[in-house]
Amino acid sequence: MKKTIMVLALLVAFTLVGCGEKEETHTSTSHQGTLDEVIVEIQTPEKLQVGEEVVLSAKVTQSKEAVNDADSVEFEVWESGLRKEGHMVEGTLTEDGVYEANFTFDHDGVYYMFAHTTARGLHVMPKQELTVGNPDMSKVLPDDSDNSMDHMEHSDGNH
Repeated sequence: MKKTIMVLALLVAFTLVGCGEKEETHTSTSHQGTLDEVIVEIQTPEKLQVGEEVVLSAKVTQSKEAVNDADSVEFEVWESGLRKEGHMVEGTLTEDGVYEANFTFDHDGVYYMFAHTTARGLHVMPKQELTVGNPDMSKVLPDDSDNSMDHMEHSDGNH
């Protein structure tokens, strides 16, 4: 009888503890370990000129606050259909969560860019299409690249 009462008492205690728990939200000012998603907004225009140095740019935020401590922001740029011949360009923090790198396109074409961003334990890589100059669309190769991180070695940033 004593064993039955103890088992029932333990079951009641576990049930009360389980029902009484509240879901906690993390409000640390450092944001380390938070489940809030890191947002990367590409700010580079989609239409660019040939031969002019352009700024590849991405704004990184978490919980609507600028992320100024990203582990890395790298811009992967390639011509449509030629991802293996692309370039990786390291971005640097310029202001309030904005990371930038300079790049020059040497000919007309349709290009793609990933803003590979690692910040606060998360990796985010938004993709954007870039039209440079006036490409002959009949000669543009289809882009069959996937969204994986299988990319080439780092390069100097000029195509």
